[in-house]
Amino acid sequence: MSTEVKKLVVHYVDKEDDSTQIHLRNDEMPINDRVNVFIEQLHHAYNGKPGKGFCAFSPEKSSVVASSMQSYRNNELGFWQVTEQAASVLKEELDKYAFNESGYLVFCHYQYVASDYILIALINIKEHYTITSELDLAASRHLDITRMQLAARIDLAAWDTQPEDNRYISFIKGRAGRKVADFFLDFLGCEEGIDPKQQSRSMLSAVEDYLSEQELDKEEKDERRREVFDYCSDRISSGEDASIEDIGRAISKDDEQSFNSFYEQQSYDLAESFPVDKKTVTGMVKLSGMGGGVSVGFERKHLGERVIYDPVNDTLTIKGVPPNLKDQLDQLGDES
Repeated sequence: MSTEVKKLVVHYVDKEDDSTQIHLRNDEMPINDRVNVFIEQLHHAYNGKPGKGFCAFSPEKSSVVASSMQSYRNNELGFWQVTEQAASVLKEELDKYAFNESGYLVFCHYQYVASDYILIALINIKEHYTITSELDLAASRHLDITRMQLAARIDLAAWDTQPEDNRYISFIKGRAGRKVADFFLDFLGCEEGIDPKQQSRSMLSAVEDYLSEQELDKEEKDERRREVFDYCSDRISSGEDASIEDIGRAISKDDEQSFNSFYEQQSYDLAESFPVDKKTVTGMVKLSGMGGGVSVGFERKHLGERVIYDPVNDTLTIKGVPPNLKDQLDQLGDES
């Protein structure tokens, strides 16, 4: 097992209408194999969440969480006391908003591989129904980890060594149309820093510019894009940053100008290492879109071959209709 849990405290948040109640557990949770498995699942679920933002503690906002975390790391404050203070701030922030958020508030200090993290997450509850041996209906409540929307993770090593980068805290951006992310940043006392989408777009621009300068045919370009995409996907899965150096290894060959030197000669708004946005980098290998009741998606390598785009007439011509779609179309043809 790659996860080692050091501290875990769970409280319960009950917010309905204008009233927020925090039900505090009165001590730390004992650490055992079950706890380690749970946090490892939570770690992977968090890594798999798309559209995360990055931020850092801000002197312009409440310093309660940051100060208590630092005191804990200096052995001046117990972990349970940290969670008690943070829960109090969370209650104050929740009372300012109209939306309801109830669930279990998880605070965990853990190590995954060689990195130390503190994860804070508000996990909702989901009802599950089963049939008993007596054929009666029974209900049970489960933590809905896959749908968590309020969570942030502090990379403790990055906080120590790279605080000026303003990205040692990652967080789930939340649902569109609700200021959930804003609320959670206020609770933590953070300001958003580096933008993964912007960085990923800049990286794609640099990759495409580099490929256009190399004497490569379409198939070779597609292979290089796939290598970069696979590398970025691995970074997303592990929750780590992508680096220009590693992208250079994936895309450059021995007899070409290196991607690294090409990048250095240009003025791309791109950091040496950066968090990757999954949806943005997927455009390297797959094109998709929807509108007006039509949804289309295909692998980029088919553009110009199986899929022909005519910008003048605003049409796509698809050669070789997917079998399952063809069957449906044939059945409709028979009906007519």
